[in-house]
Amino acid sequence: MQKIFSSLLVVIILAQGLSAQAQQKVTLKDAIQIALKNSYDIKLVESTVTISKNNNDYGVAGALPTVSATGNENKTSSTLQQQYTDPTRNTTKSGVDGTSITAGVTASVVLFNGYRIQTTKERLAALENQSNSLLKAQMQNTTATVMQQYYNIVRQQAYLLTIQKSIDASQERLDIIKAKQKIGVANEADYLQSSLDLNALVQAKQNQVLVIDQAKGDLLNTLVMPANAEITITDSIFVDGTILLKDVLEKSAQNPSLQSAEQQIKINQLIEKETRALMYPTLRANTGYNYNSSKSAAGFSLLNETYGPFLGVNLSVPLYMGGASKKGYKNAITNTLTAEMQYQSALARMNTNVTKTFQSYQTSVKQLPTETQNYQMSQALLNLVMQKFQLGQATIVDVKQAQQSFENAGFRFVSLVYTAKIAEIELKRLANQLAF
Repeated sequence: MQKIFSSLLVVIILAQGLSAQAQQKVTLKDAIQIALKNSYDIKLVESTVTISKNNNDYGVAGALPTVSATGNENKTSSTLQQQYTDPTRNTTKSGVDGTSITAGVTASVVLFNGYRIQTTKERLAALENQSNSLLKAQMQNTTATVMQQYYNIVRQQAYLLTIQKSIDASQERLDIIKAKQKIGVANEADYLQSSLDLNALVQAKQNQVLVIDQAKGDLLNTLVMPANAEITITDSIFVDGTILLKDVLEKSAQNPSLQSAEQQIKINQLIEKETRALMYPTLRANTGYNYNSSKSAAGFSLLNETYGPFLGVNLSVPLYMGGASKKGYKNAITNTLTAEMQYQSALARMNTNVTKTFQSYQTSVKQLPTETQNYQMSQALLNLVMQKFQLGQATIVDVKQAQQSFENAGFRFVSLVYTAKIAEIELKRLANQLAF
């Protein structure tokens, strides 16, 4: 397919009541960069990416040792009573002070738990990849939204240009009638009709200015800029006519939204393994250093201290948990099957959207040459009829019909170019080919 690009009408800038210095000129590149920087939707996803990146750590997965320090000191005041075989040695005392101190540092590390730690680390990495895919998808979506809103403003300003050209023709028609009235060759009805037509177009222009302002408001909202900011857009619409369906279908497999759905399958499969690992024994190694001290003001032992390192292992075997582990494992398998169905559904929707959008794109591109020719001919027709009207060889009805033909052709042409451009943007978004 040849590269077609219809240069839309260069956009006019209305300066009614506004100074040029108060307006900020915004290009498409500027708008995209501002949106990617300010978008709340992107910032929310970026927060998710930050959290998933922080969680993707061996410590969170449980692979690193846990170390804890404990300390305890108790002071007592008690009554001591001791009896011996020799009654002369018997002792009874009240208010005997005592102190007991225990302290220690313990480290514990999992040696084996059914490979749950390794599986958890893989799942955390998969979650980070998924969050990055969602961020790319949001950036693509935001870029597409900005482009659609930006080109909508260009479209609406092109509509305004068509109305303005028709106003110029109506004003010229009215001036010709006034000149003919002065020499007595034009009637009052033609004058009144021409005035009514001109007034109607002026009102249409005012309404179109409102439409443009509201379209700019939508763009400013996406850019997270003040709603009363004054922006100027001077651009044309160029449609890329080289897109092929097979290329889009092939590249759509790299669409980040689709990749996220595919990554969810892997995440659920890892959750299956983690859940199954709960049914395996857990072996831990423990080591540390303990200190124990006990002091008493009376009794058999006035001071007793023990201290030193220790090393040991702990084996925990799950024998019965009410069937919770088995049920959890079955639920995990069901969630994986659900994720697979969701992926297949997303893939089918993707292919359908690509096909439908390409059909709209292809039809619009095919119609562009004809509609461009129609618009050019309508301009030539209006110019010709106006010349004939000035020479008295055409009636006011002929001029009005030529104006209507020009307006209709202009609106159709602009709408067709915009429709083709929106389809192009959507195809590139689906194919993950939007530049930002």
